Formats: sequence, C-alpha cells, structure tokens
Amino acid sequence: MRKKIVVAITLMLAVICLFPIQSSAAYETWNEVVDDMEAVLNESYDIFASGDIEGGKKKVDEAYFGYYEKLGYEKTVMAYISGERAAQVEYEFSFAKKAMTSNDEAAVRESLDNLIRYLREDANSLDGSDESAAGTFIASLLIITREGFEAIIVVGAIVAYLVKSGNKGHTRAVYIGSLIALALSVAMAFVLNALAGANAGENQEIIEGATMLVAVAVLFYVSNWMVSKAEASVWMRYIEGMVETSITRGSVFSLSFAAFLAVFREGAETILFYQALLAGTDSYANMIWLGLGVGCVVLVVIYILIRVLSFRLPLKPFFLGTSILLAVMCISFLGSGIKELQEGNVIGVTSLPGVGTVDILGIYPTAETLIPQIILLVVTALTFVIQIRKGRRLRATVGDPPGKDGAGKTS
Repeated sequence: MRKKIVVAITLMLAVICLFPIQSSAAYETWNEVVDDMEAVLNESYDIFASGDIEGGKKKVDEAYFGYYEKLGYEKTVMAYISGERAAQVEYEFSFAKKAMTSNDEAAVRESLDNLIRYLREDANSLDGSDESAAGTFIASLLIITREGFEAIIVVGAIVAYLVKSGNKGHTRAVYIGSLIALALSVAMAFVLNALAGANAGENQEIIEGATMLVAVAVLFYVSNWMVSKAEASVWMRYIEGMVETSITRGSVFSLSFAAFLAVFREGAETILFYQALLAGTDSYANMIWLGLGVGCVVLVVIYILIRVLSFRLPLKPFFLGTSILLAVMCISFLGSGIKELQEGNVIGVTSLPGVGTVDILGIYPTAETLIPQIILLVVTALTFVIQIRKGRRLRATVGDPPGKDGAGKTS
C-alpha cells in the first residue's frame, strides 16, 4: 500500500505539466503586474470616494483575485520571500475593504498606499534577484516540504498510533483515505483552473477554508479519542490478555477521514503552487523537479522517523505525545481556515496591533483568527485533563497488570 501511495504522489505531481497554467506570462516583470494592480487599486479608491462603497470593494477584490492570486504573485512571494509576507499583503487587502465599509476615507487611502508599497517592495525584490538554479531549487524544495509537512505529520501520527496499539490492519483504511484525497486534489486543481468566472478565486478560498474547519472538528475528536486511550490501553492490553480492541468502525472512519482531510487540504494548493513556479522560470524547470524530488524524500524521512520513534516510546507517552501533536495541528488548521474565509469575504477582519504572523502555526494578527484559537486551546487543555483523570481513576480501579509498569513495560 505504501508503494502505491508513492506512485500516486508521483503521478499527481506529474499531472501539473498537463494543466493550462494561469500565470504572469503576459508580463515581463512583476513590477509590470504591480503597475496594473496599482491602477486598479487607485480606481477602487476613486469609486469609493464617489460614494459607491460596494463598487470600491469589488475593485479591491479584482486586484486580489484577478492579479495577486490568478497570476501567481501570492505563490511566488511565498516561495521566494516568505509565507508571513504573503499573509501581511493579503490582510492589507482586507483592511482596505474594511475601511471602505466603515466609510473612513483617510483609512482607505492609507491602507491602499501601504498595500501598493508592499506590492512594489516585493516586485523589486523578485525582479532584482536574477533567476538561478539554486534559487529555483530552494523555492521548489520549500513548497513541497512546507505544504506536505502538515499532511505527513497527521498521516504519520495516525498510522504510528494504529501500529503501536496493535491495530496495524486498520492502517489500510488510512492509506486508502490518503489515496482518495490525492485523486480528489488533482480533480479540484483541474476545477479551479477551469473556473474562469469573477468569483473563482473567492470560491477557492471558501472551499479551502471550509475544508480546514471540518479538519479541525475531526482532528479535535481524534486527538481526544487518542488521549482517552493512554491509560486504558495499559489494562486492556495486559489484563484482558489481548491487543487493544477499542478500535470500532466509527473510530477507523474518523482516523481515515482525518488523514483524508489533511492530504486534501494540501494537495490542490500544492499543484497550484508548482504551476506558478513552472510558469515563472525560463531556464531551470529541471531544478523545480529536483527540488520536488528532494522534498518528497525529506517528507518520507519525516514519516519514517515518526514510525521509528513510535516503536521506541512507551505506550502512554506516545499516546499523549501523538494527541498533543494533533491538537497543535488542530489549532493551526483553525487559524488557517478562518484566514481563508476572511480572504473569501465570509468573515470580517479586526486587526490586532502588536501581534505577529506565524504562518506555520496558523497564527495571524486578527481577532477573528486568534480568539477562536485561544478558546480551542483552553477547551483542548480542559478535555485533556478530564480524559487523563478518567484514565487514572480507571487504572486505580483495575490496577496495573502483574509485573508491568505504567508504560506497559516489564519492570
């Protein structure tokens, strides 16, 4: 099954070459793209100043979805500069629209000026650095490792849990869920490329955001389900004299679905990233594929390390560690999902000055993303404490198996 997944990943990424690429091919430099974006953004201000607030906001969306996203500017910034910078620019689009909604002319002008300045700075940076084999390779490597890291962590942790708990036979369902996610990722990428309507980019953000929020719910359940077995696994495994039997059909589905969502959440976006990268290089397409290949090897190594460590750790620390890891991913997905919905104009934006951006953890400087994350963190901590206490009470009632310590090892 693992060999099939490797082959599927290779085929999925090879499909990138077959896509009709939406790129900045009509422009010689990124500064030319910014020239047109600046004209659209200034036009948005004029429309807003004339009293048409909704018309002004639509023009800001045109600059974002029609240029920043469609031409691959956002993905190029993420690949060659940083995800934090891309997030900063994305939020400035939202701040400009919020200022329009508030009918604050001075704030609108300031936000648009900041946005144009950010775009120009990034264009100067991208245009000023000559294309190189090393730069293209590193950009490609960072894309696949950054986009694949979260998915491989989730899938690896779930598979390691099943193997560690004596339910290796159920790993097949997790692998199948991952394969289905890969196939649907390719299909989704085709759909997103085929969409030519004005709302295509907005719909993409909504789809990605909704997927992440569903993943939050599933991962929260899986994380708490795992921590509830940390103590119970001791007596179930040894007192009953059998492999843990608490894996039900519903639990298997939840684990498989969690893996599916983690892979699907990254798959289509990864394809779109590589499209932008391929469209932006004239001489080093081979370095893109080399970076992709090395990145896949790195992800495989991470997966193997998770599996190896799972065999070395005692049951209880491993179950607790896996639960905490998935809880962290859950909080990260929550912030990223809300951010996508903000970009899709579903959720508003309230800036929190002094709060930085940590893209890999899904932390962004807005109340709408940070407050739900804090609430989820508190709820997660409380549920962990409750589950651990329940496990300890159960262990105190049943007792440890003769000759065994609390980790399931012979004393």
